[in-house]
Amino acid sequence: MHIAIAGNIGSGKTTLTQLLANHFNCNAEFESVENNPYLSDFYTDMPKWAFHLELHFLNSRFRQTRRIQQSNEWVVQDRSIDEGVHIFAKNLFDSKCLSKRDYNTYMTLYNFMLEQINSPDLLIYLKADIDKLVSQIKMRNRSFEQEIPVTYLENLNALYAEWINTVPKERLMVIDIQSTDFKENPNDFENIVTKIDSFHSQRV
Repeated sequence: MHIAIAGNIGSGKTTLTQLLANHFNCNAEFESVENNPYLSDFYTDMPKWAFHLELHFLNSRFRQTRRIQQSNEWVVQDRSIDEGVHIFAKNLFDSKCLSKRDYNTYMTLYNFMLEQINSPDLLIYLKADIDKLVSQIKMRNRSFEQEIPVTYLENLNALYAEWINTVPKERLMVIDIQSTDFKENPNDFENIVTKIDSFHSQRV
């Protein structure tokens, strides 16, 4: 089964991905943040580096998804290709950091990739308000994230609200991290696992 974890920057995707991979004794695929050569430049000059950054992420997520779906095993993925396109690339286009020409080129490539992959079996969306996101971003203390504008996070949250409504309910799980602490509270994590087990039992 292919499980993808979605959520804004600082929502806890990486933590939940690792916890679930450990629990189910399966592989985890993480977003190529530290290895993205454009990320630190992007946060200092978004219009200049947006296209480079998003192409790098698109390529990485496509390769991940192909690898996941060819394996026929349980895999938990930190951010799917669809999320990268419909949230992050779309936000950069809306904010004019991506030109129409570059965005059209990007979307042409994405649409070609979609012909070769399937959507995740289960999408888990970590929903959070801005104060929570800012707090968790500060706690993990990645230098390139400390200057992220609050308006950038707000725009992403608005796009998440739109995108999640397009995901079929039968393959969507929404977790409100305002009231859920899956890292520190075993009961909260067990509730998530129980829901995943129930989803899986309905598929087999």
